[in-house]
Amino acid sequence: MEEVRSLLRRYDLVPSKGLAQNLLISEGIYARITDAAALMPTDVVLEIGPGLGTLTRRLAARARQVVAIELDRRMVAVLHSELDGLGNVHIVQGDALELDPIETLRMAGADLSAGYKVVANLPYYITSRALRHLLDRGERPTLLVLMVQREVADRLRAGPGEHSLLSLSVQVYGAVQQVCRVPASAFYPQPRVDSAVVRIETYPKPLVAEELLPTFFTLLRAGFEHKRKQLHNSLEVGLALPPLQMHELLAEAGIPAEARPQALTLAQWRELAETLVRRNG
Repeated sequence: MEEVRSLLRRYDLVPSKGLAQNLLISEGIYARITDAAALMPTDVVLEIGPGLGTLTRRLAARARQVVAIELDRRMVAVLHSELDGLGNVHIVQGDALELDPIETLRMAGADLSAGYKVVANLPYYITSRALRHLLDRGERPTLLVLMVQREVADRLRAGPGEHSLLSLSVQVYGAVQQVCRVPASAFYPQPRVDSAVVRIETYPKPLVAEELLPTFFTLLRAGFEHKRKQLHNSLEVGLALPPLQMHELLAEAGIPAEARPQALTLAQWRELAETLVRRNG
């Protein structure tokens, strides 16, 4: 806490509410994040939202290279000053949602032959978009360690019966594990909700074949658009298919028409995508 306050005073800064800047002040949580990243001396790390650079310094001590993307120009000035002399840290000012992660890493001179890892203290309002941005591409990170809202962490780990568009969209790419819960008191200023650190270890290949992913996501979006409806009703509306065709599609995939979208397993959604592609020729 004193380290953070001292830096804020030194640079005459106040955390931005508009950018949801809640700065982590718990040494124990910093250690849990760093340990969860399982960093090796050969690793390349993409850090999103480094803030004052407290975590960046810890990552740089273990990794080969850290490329840190920070949106706030005020924080970028702090990072350049405080991390000056760390030759394996490259700071990028910009919006992580608009920057291509692979291009950003390559422009920083990173060697991606063994892939890269992501460590991020994400503003809560961009979590879903950031995950899509990082995972919905050819060269995905091998591992992500993220600070997210506790309710989002629960949704990410949900199984059949509690599935959501978010849980399935992430679990198709990797295994989700909660590292630890983080109370609001671990931040300055304190947010209104508790947080959690999650670890997503991506699979060598998605659980749905790459060529099927567009159909898979089309079905997910259609199904969860009206998640309280029975599946045949949700998909009829979302896919604009006649009721008879929809019932035939579900029957061929072995899925009860009266099932709710959140009750299906990922394997059932995959089977439904395969069936739809097969029926469409």
